[in-house]
Amino acid sequence: MQLQQNPAGDQPTAQPGVLEVITGPMFSGKSEELIRRLKRARIARQRVACYKPDIDLRYHRTAIASHSEQTHEAVVVTPNSDRLREALFFSGQVDQVEVVGLDEVQFFDDGIQPLAMELVALGKRVILAGLDTTFANEPFGPVPALMALADKVTKLNAVCMTCGAPAIHTQRLGTSKELVMVGAAGMYEARCRQHFQPYVEAPAAEQMELSAVIA
Repeated sequence: MQLQQNPAGDQPTAQPGVLEVITGPMFSGKSEELIRRLKRARIARQRVACYKPDIDLRYHRTAIASHSEQTHEAVVVTPNSDRLREALFFSGQVDQVEVVGLDEVQFFDDGIQPLAMELVALGKRVILAGLDTTFANEPFGPVPALMALADKVTKLNAVCMTCGAPAIHTQRLGTSKELVMVGAAGMYEARCRQHFQPYVEAPAAEQMELSAVIA
């Protein structure tokens, strides 16, 4: 944490940190980019804390894992901003780290937004990765708001699995209308705008709310 002199010239105050958001569809390399940044921070001898939601155990139970099999050790937490706050503050972890990483941020509630800004105010570098839209092409959870507040937004493209063009959408395979179905290849595909087929026949009111899924 860097310190700067306050206007009164008295005690130094913490210099604000930064908020970085990595987003895009599935198979675009979001987790891979998060892992890359966290590993570079470690190389720079910065203290890093990394977290992931407990509903995403596809590749590894105690690490962020990309589709390309890269990993980074992570603390598993319930996707709830209050639980993440406890993991950071009640354990004293927040005073010991300079960089905080969080994968699959789309699964968290709206309280993740003020928590992220609080960490930034404390001088932390906060790096969040998550989907920006659902399979129905709607904004996903708190990600759009976090993008608006971020110092830096990295929006990645995948490769359309139908034609090979740049893909910005996540295509759900099958007929389920549940908002949250954690899966990878075989359940989802990356699609370009031309070949993306959202479930437009399902009214928004029939989509299962994220809060209900977590509960």
